[in-house]
Amino acid sequence: MPDLIPFDEITHLFTEFEHTAWRLETQRGYATDRVSPNWTRFQNGESFGYDPANPWQANVREQTTAGKRFERVRLVDDPPTEGQRFLLATGLGNVAAGEDIRNLYRADAARLGLPDYDLWVFDSRTVVRFHIDEDGVTLGVTVHTDPETVVQACQTREAAWHFAVPTGQFHARVPSAG
Repeated sequence: MPDLIPFDEITHLFTEFEHTAWRLETQRGYATDRVSPNWTRFQNGESFGYDPANPWQANVREQTTAGKRFERVRLVDDPPTEGQRFLLATGLGNVAAGEDIRNLYRADAARLGLPDYDLWVFDSRTVVRFHIDEDGVTLGVTVHTDPETVVQACQTREAAWHFAVPTGQFHARVPSAG
């Protein structure tokens, strides 16, 4: 395995990409979500919308206003885990900021042969693969620009995107989404 680097070392990619930033999320829950102040708000049944003070949403708005695309496909279990319900609830603010988030049931992703790890694809040139432990803690990332890895990630993106359901529609189908 290539040497892991801290996620913080690749955050510049979220402002420097030229056209598209696309993510595949595969986890049943993330440690960072469970320590977020929004976790308690979610558990209390609060709703989430666009928040210009939220750095992620502010950047999404800035980049999409400039004509760039932020896209994401989240794998969801049936029924969704608590962590996935959290992402469905809080993702609505990201969608309002301009991110196109879609959802795909895990069983469908398995039938499509999608990978079981998280990744970002920037401009169909750079792949950032997450290395996450069984508790949902990100151990680090690896950055790949070799043609084979990039092509595989782009094929993953195309297959996932084709079958995934936009968040608004998916959220309406999952009554426990929050």
